[in-house]
Amino acid sequence: MKITFFSARSYDRQYFENLNVGKHELHFLEPALNEQTAMLATGSMAVCVFVNDRCDLPVLQILKSCGVQIVALRCAGFNNVDLEAAQTLDLPVVRVPAYSPHAVAEHAVALILTLNRKTHKAYNRVRDGNFELERLTGFNLHGKTVGVIGTGRIGSVFAGIMRGFGCRVLASDVVENAELSKIGMQYVPLHELLRASDIISLHCPLSPDTRHLIGHDTLAIIKPGAMIINTGRGALIDTKAAIEALKSGRIGYLGIDVYEQEENLFFYDHSETIIRDEVITRLMSFPNVLITAHQAFFTDEALTEIARVTLQNLEDFEAGKPLVNQVLLAV
Repeated sequence: MKITFFSARSYDRQYFENLNVGKHELHFLEPALNEQTAMLATGSMAVCVFVNDRCDLPVLQILKSCGVQIVALRCAGFNNVDLEAAQTLDLPVVRVPAYSPHAVAEHAVALILTLNRKTHKAYNRVRDGNFELERLTGFNLHGKTVGVIGTGRIGSVFAGIMRGFGCRVLASDVVENAELSKIGMQYVPLHELLRASDIISLHCPLSPDTRHLIGHDTLAIIKPGAMIINTGRGALIDTKAAIEALKSGRIGYLGIDVYEQEENLFFYDHSETIIRDEVITRLMSFPNVLITAHQAFFTDEALTEIARVTLQNLEDFEAGKPLVNQVLLAV
């Protein structure tokens, strides 16, 4: 099978080639998938795409005309795919639903600890020979209330880690996780979680119902000075509303690994160019904001599992086996 990878980086090549061992013809392309690049998949049975590749109707139509028979996501999220169009065109969509919940959950904790204890600032100071402690004050996590929005695999792992710090953990989800309830985690309505939490961490998928979940209305009821962490999808947060809340002090700390306009920004080196996105440059100007560039998944274990499951998904398709990780259109 010939597989064309879009938005491919050196680590994609490394991990997929390590597991492929000559079974498939792998074609790695650095450009993202869109209407201008879709024709590059001509002759491929499958395309393998990432979070910021565009899979809307026009792109899927081009892929279909090029002979593509299946779309493989090397990620868990699928909000960038028009599932209705894919179904109409008879293009199955498969994904990697749980490559490493621990990787993302642990990164969320890293954002919390860095923002709180200001280790990034301390590192830079010491490198400059400055050993002062002024303005590096943090707070104990023990005893704090942590709100977890979304208690799937990642949210559940994150909740367990925070309980290990001695935090009180509240949760909000459309479906309660019975295992978490058994160990004492309390499910509450979203508004109650927002009002009570010192730290709010987002682990829910992006959908029309969750888009801008953190926006003007919800920010108006959070505990003043609360910390908000987002390792889910960028559009869970209304960034402009968050900036206003940062300016007023409503948000005390903001840590994000995702950004709603990241498509043409993340995964690229802009160090020698002017960043024209005024929203993210404004965010970067706040001393209490920490941004990482969609790296929460980026561990050896996660990359290995992504490659393994993606290749297995495609081998199952080629063999006519059931697609256990197929993304189906909700009815």
